[in-house]
Amino acid sequence: MSPRADTERTQAPLQGRTALVTGSSRNLGAEIALCLAADGARVVITYHESPDEARLLLERLAGGKQRGHISIGCDLASPSGVREMVDAVDSKLEVPVDILVNNLGQWAGNSLLGLSDDEWDLVVETNLRAALLTSQLIGPRMKSAGWGRIINISAGSAYVRNHAIYGLAKAAVSFLTEELALELAPEVTVNAVAPGQIMESADEAEVAMPGFIESTLRQTPAGRLVTRQEVAQVVSALCSKPFSLVTGVTIPIDGGWRLCRR
Repeated sequence: MSPRADTERTQAPLQGRTALVTGSSRNLGAEIALCLAADGARVVITYHESPDEARLLLERLAGGKQRGHISIGCDLASPSGVREMVDAVDSKLEVPVDILVNNLGQWAGNSLLGLSDDEWDLVVETNLRAALLTSQLIGPRMKSAGWGRIINISAGSAYVRNHAIYGLAKAAVSFLTEELALELAPEVTVNAVAPGQIMESADEAEVAMPGFIESTLRQTPAGRLVTRQEVAQVVSALCSKPFSLVTGVTIPIDGGWRLCRR
């Protein structure tokens, strides 16, 4: 690490900020929470069916320099659940949320022609509507306060046309990001990141789609998969001063996988 990067890390660029990361008791969401906390933010994590993981994550967060991290149990697959989450955040915090990371998102693997109503509802509600509703409830407060950062989690699936409803929902996240960037400007920046296949989830992906990992590696110019930590670091960087003029963009973090090879 360069001396300059070391200094920036020591200065805790997000000191004094409060971040809400949805769906963050484990996997990528947990890594994002840890990274934001390491950069100085107080973090609110949410969970649905993994209270034990949330408790363990809070313990890890409490081991850092920042204190006051909290967890909230909620089901964000319905509008009422999103509103209840925001009410719970309001009741537990003395300060407003400055940073919102819309990380929650469920996968469904069926083709569009084989898609059930329940699968549509689950994927669209968690990947898209939850992000919109949470942004509707928190974004205007950020704008009134004069500063805010919203980061939506898209996916590499948005760039292909064989990931069905999940790809459709993640592509819509990019549209949502651009629209909110316009509506909440200039006080709030709104961006998205679109990770390719994440290394730590490769085994799960291979079970769902045999041969996918080999194919992905073959088609990735960088020759490897992205890690959760690498994604989390980009999310945190988007909240820092050097990125204050970056808004309305979706940043692919996929080693070039989305680029078509012929």
